[in-house]
Amino acid sequence: MKFIHLTDTHVVGSGLLYGQDPAERLTEAVTSINAEHSDAEFVIVTGDMTHWGDADAYARFAIEIAKLKIPFHLMVGNHDDTPSLMQTFPDLPRDENGFVQQAIETPRGRFLLLDTKAPEGHAGAYCEARRDWLSHQLEASGPVYLFMHHPPFEVGIKAMDAIMMLDAEAFHDVVAPHKNRIRHLFFGHVHRAIWGNWRGISYSCMRGLNHQVALDLNARAERINGNFEPPAYGVVLLQDDQVTVHLHDFTDTSESFQL
Repeated sequence: MKFIHLTDTHVVGSGLLYGQDPAERLTEAVTSINAEHSDAEFVIVTGDMTHWGDADAYARFAIEIAKLKIPFHLMVGNHDDTPSLMQTFPDLPRDENGFVQQAIETPRGRFLLLDTKAPEGHAGAYCEARRDWLSHQLEASGPVYLFMHHPPFEVGIKAMDAIMMLDAEAFHDVVAPHKNRIRHLFFGHVHRAIWGNWRGISYSCMRGLNHQVALDLNARAERINGNFEPPAYGVVLLQDDQVTVHLHDFTDTSESFQL
């Protein structure tokens, strides 16, 4: 099974963001996916679809994402606004408490798309109501894949660690009994390509589309340093006994040749 992990598109309704147009980057990503990976099952966007959470930005995002030849699933991040999002995507699945999260059954297992957006601020949250929903979803048997915007752990970049999922211990208490079935955790938010293992759960993060967070492990927690490293999306291959995550620099124009 093959699917695409896309994250942090940060589309704006008009104008530029840090001197660039995020919607143009999204267009390039969609064009690349259609040309190279239209055999994928779907695309999962792990949050921060827009930068300001305004209706114009969601309308522009909707125009571009609709050009995909394959289905897509949307998740919210700290830059998103759920009411504005629902005006543009009224059929987006939500749980019984109104959170934008859902379970997707696939031939390779259950995909759980989580809503880690806090009521305010940029740090992540996963309240008791959401944890109850997750606990119920984890009762089903078979492999599980977790998708979220905020990571529930530190990545070593102080400014991003300050706005990770802050109630991570309570979250871990929910997932811990099911670790033997959780195959992988996918997240966004950090705008970097990161792979690792958290308490026995493997994870990966993809770069954003418009701008990245610089790999500065010495910067102060109150300062986020950014740069324009190339955008990328993930091409994920699932087998019964393996998870493979490829990072695709889809804007790369370097020379191609036979080795």
